[in-house]
Amino acid sequence: MSDAATSNHPIADGLRELSHILEREKARGNEFLNLSPESESALQKLPTEFMQKAAAGSATSSLSSPVTPDAAPPASQVGKPERSIAPVSVPEGERTEEWARKRLNEIFREVKNDEACRNLGTLRDTVVFATGNPMADIMFVGEAPGAEEEKQRKPFVGPAGQKLTQIIGAMGLSREEVYISNIVKFRPKKGDGRFQGSSNRKPDQTEMESCIRFVRAEIDVVRPKVIIALGGTAAEGLLERGGTISSLRDQVHEFAGVPVVVTYHPSFLLRQESEPDQQKAKAMKRRVWEDMLRAMDLLGMPVSEKQRGFFL
Repeated sequence: MSDAATSNHPIADGLRELSHILEREKARGNEFLNLSPESESALQKLPTEFMQKAAAGSATSSLSSPVTPDAAPPASQVGKPERSIAPVSVPEGERTEEWARKRLNEIFREVKNDEACRNLGTLRDTVVFATGNPMADIMFVGEAPGAEEEKQRKPFVGPAGQKLTQIIGAMGLSREEVYISNIVKFRPKKGDGRFQGSSNRKPDQTEMESCIRFVRAEIDVVRPKVIIALGGTAAEGLLERGGTISSLRDQVHEFAGVPVVVTYHPSFLLRQESEPDQQKAKAMKRRVWEDMLRAMDLLGMPVSEKQRGFFL
């Protein structure tokens, strides 16, 4: 089809441009293409728009084969292996805590009944969703629940959770004032999981990709002003890029339009505290606190001189 022919058909032009983008990304060696919620929504509308064009007689013979919703691949298959959760548009004046809790409960049920996660065969059955304020300005995101989190069905309730509570308290906040979640909503199995006991492992890339849409949906509801990624795995899951914590924490990133501050996982600080070199442990604690100060500055939170010089 010539450029002149497609100029009268914006839908065909859009598909042609999409094809060029996909070919370019394929040539670069990328297996997946990340789409914004707006792009996914636009792609999902294409089948209907095709039918409306055809009914109006504006489609050319080159598009003579009707495209139905059943025949068109879902947008989630373009660039990502999982389906997405459509964002919910609610005017700010109608967005209440009651509405947010109700919507989060709906997302929890979607997680609980999700076949894609369960079909991986590498995740345990108990859902560990989230905790805290559904209208919070700060959202903490970890990697995956461990044995204690699975037992209590809440994120960050073990020793690392106690350290996180200490960090939040140093910021002048409580756990009830922030929102705490994980990239992966199920505890990853070790082996077949039957003899796992209290042993834990980090989630892999496939497991994170299977759950990231739930995190996006949570952000759409909570609308935090800052996200704090706890640890390298959480940072990789949110930012879809590798790198050391020391390099990632040097700048403010973005996920779903929200600023992201990367810092060390609380469990890393616990390991440092158990090492003989306490000066190193103190230095790592200071780095984490500097990251918290960066998040507080982004929020415009008041920071005292005592807090500026604080060490965890």
